[in-house]
Parts: sequence; C-alpha cells; structure tokens
Amino acid sequence: MSLVAGVDSSTQACKVVVVEADTGRIVRQGRAPHPGGTEVDPEAWWQALQQALADAGGLEDVSAIGIAGQQHGMVALDASGEVIRDALLWNDTRSAQAAADLTTEVGAGEYSRRTGLVPVASFTATKLRWLAENEPENAGRIAAVALPHDWLLWRLRGYGPTESDPVGADLAELVTDRSEASGTAYFNSMTDSYDRELLARSLRRTEAEDITLPRVLAPDGHVPGPGWIASAGAGDNAAAGLGLGLQPGDVVLSIGTSGTVFASAPTPVTDPSETVPVFADAAGGFLPIVTTLNAARVFDAIGGLLGVDNAELGSLALHASPGSGGLVLQPWFEGERTPNRADATASLFNLTLATTTRENVARAAVEGVLCSLAYGVEALKSHGLPAERIVLIGGAAQNPAVQEIAAQVFAAPVVVPAPGEYVAHGAAKQASWALEQEMPEWPLVIERELPTNHVPGIYQTFRSHM
Repeated sequence: MSLVAGVDSSTQACKVVVVEADTGRIVRQGRAPHPGGTEVDPEAWWQALQQALADAGGLEDVSAIGIAGQQHGMVALDASGEVIRDALLWNDTRSAQAAADLTTEVGAGEYSRRTGLVPVASFTATKLRWLAENEPENAGRIAAVALPHDWLLWRLRGYGPTESDPVGADLAELVTDRSEASGTAYFNSMTDSYDRELLARSLRRTEAEDITLPRVLAPDGHVPGPGWIASAGAGDNAAAGLGLGLQPGDVVLSIGTSGTVFASAPTPVTDPSETVPVFADAAGGFLPIVTTLNAARVFDAIGGLLGVDNAELGSLALHASPGSGGLVLQPWFEGERTPNRADATASLFNLTLATTTRENVARAAVEGVLCSLAYGVEALKSHGLPAERIVLIGGAAQNPAVQEIAAQVFAAPVVVPAPGEYVAHGAAKQASWALEQEMPEWPLVIERELPTNHVPGIYQTFRSHM
C-alpha cells in the first residue's frame, strides 16, 4: 500500500498527515507551531515543516507529498534565493491604500475581468505595491516572488540560498498551482496565465519580464523530489475543498483564524463589487470565495471579556434567545476584508439595562461571526451559486452552540464533518492523484446533521447594522 503525505502550512501551525493513497486512512500525523503576527520570517515556516514532518515519522516510506498553505503571503526572493524581508501575510492590512490605488489605476471592472478579483489588502499584488512605495531598495532586489506553499515546496525539494544549499538557488524550479496563483491578483485563472503588466504595475516598474514567477502545474501534475514526487500543492481553501469532496450545492463555512465561505464552480464569475473574488480550485475549476478577517478570535475576545473559555461561551449563548435580546455584535475587531473596511472597529449595538446580560453578549458574538459569513453566502447566491447544504468546518465548528445557531442563521441544512485536518487531507488527496494519475474517492464522515431551523430576523437585524 503506497503512502502519501499532505501538509497544511497555515497561519497558526504546520500540520502533516500521512495516509494510505487508496483509502485516505490516516496512518500517522504531526504538528508544529508557527509564530504569531502579520509578518513572519519564512524560515520559521521551514523549521516548523521539518519539525512537523519528523513528528509524523518522516518521508522515508512516502511516495508522494502535497503542500497546501495560507494564501497571498508575499515571499520576495533575490537572485541568490535569499528571502529579502519578512513575508507580509494575508491578514496584514497595511497595504489597504495600495489596493485602493491599484483599483483606481486599473478600474475595478477591468481588474475583475483580467484576474477574477478586485484588489484588497490581502492579495500579493497589493503587498508588492506597498513594498515598492515604502521599501524601494528591497523592491528593487526582487528576482522572484513566491507564496508560502511555493517556497516551502522549493525548499523541501532541496533548493534554497546558494551559500547554504547544495542544489542552489534555481529560481526556475519554483512551482505552484492555479489556486495559489489565482490569489496573487496578477494571474488570470480563465486563461491560466500570469498578467505581467499587472505585476509590473504593482512594483511600479515599466515591465517585469525578468521576475521569476512559479511555474503553474496541472491539477494532477508533479515534480521530482529526493525519493518521492511532489504534487502541485494548493491554497488552503482549495485544498480543503478537495479534501471535503465538494458536491454541487455545497457551500463550505470554515471558522478558524479567518472565516471563509466558498463553493466549487465549473465556470468563473466576475464581481467588480469586490465581494466575491473568484479563485481557481485544486481540481481544474473555480472557487468563488468570501473571506472575513474576524472569526474564531472573536470568540476568544468575548470569552476573555466574560471570563469563560469557548465551551462556556457556547453554553452561555445557548441560554439566550435567538436574536440575543436585540444585541448585535459587528465583529470587525481588526478591520475587515468583506466588506472591505480595513480601518473598521467592532461595535456592540442596542445595549440596554435589560438586554445587557452575559448570555446575550455571548450569543451576539456567535451570531455576529455567523452573520458575517451569511453575508458571504448571500453574495454567492447573487452569482447563481445555490446553498443547498452548509458544510461547517474549522476549529470553532466543533462548538455545539456554533452548530445549533448556524442552523438558525442559514436557510439550509447544516452538516458538520468529523473533526479533521481537511486542508492537509486535501493536499494528501492531490498527492495521491499525482501518484496514481486518478482522483481517489475517499469517504467523508459526517458527524452531525442539523435540519433547517431558520430564524430570518437574526441575519436581517445584523444586516441592517452593516
């Protein structure tokens, strides 16, 4: 039985699963933490990957590996393969003005037509513009631009700075997939080609033909590694979609550090309103997605305020009535990406002496996060993507209060898959696909199904405060 490995290099940690290629059964797994913050030295990811692989028993008996990672993070390399500065992550909002400037220069409609998205602070192109304007010397040194998963795979295959790695800085060996490339804001996922004019514009250059960008592999493509092959890899959400085996009508809600709403689509949509960027998926189609900056950490913040952990917060929330006694938490603690309000702050509305209870505040936190995601579901529906089933994943999805309140917020059945590392599992599934040249069919275990218990007023009241 061949073994394959999948990696999820997320914002918070590096997670590895080693599974049977035919069945998807997990044989062993490992994990290592990542540092916090919105800019990180990629070397920390490399060290964590090595720790997590060791914790998972290594790669000696593994035939193929796939790496998925947090999208958008800017890894700028010089000609010798050295990282020029700490990577700016997806949740670093300092490039909000750069995003606005690029949108003004190109036009929202034109940008959407060429890339499937409109610039916001999260995307790599806006971070490159910020670098060009604030650190021009560093921007001038750029010989290649990679994303976290691209760079990690390059290193794992033996490449790196010329003075420290025997293979050397062969920047042409950087590879990626459509899903990762589509989140840069200088890739056209409809034609599967980089838009170098947009790249040059991001860097304030007249042209950017000399900058190496990762070669985009096919969904079942692979490159050689030392003793194994490596699949193309993927962005985290695309890998999760692959791991979940999304069906038509499924809409995924992932509640982790960020919140995401996405579905698989056979054809792209364009949205000049900036609400629904259309990334590529990991299977040759498209992944319309809505992302929020504020998700599980909202529960941490409100739980800390109330002096309870997340389980106790959920228990308090379930002791309040739907609608939280009229309280509405607009959970934009760290600005927001959707809607695009980088400088926003959180607000708690409708406080009175009668409604200000611990239970109502706890429930308002849960409803606020879920209603922010409901805004994303509404946006997908406006583009003709049905929400016939809500698939709830992520660490916070295991809280019974989140599950039960989701069934009230959304006008569709809610299913909760068994807890698992679906991003890493999706990366492993892609590795099996590359190895066997056939997409494996691995079963998805559903842990809980909640029938529709829709309470329309919850979202309507929240929406009136946006």
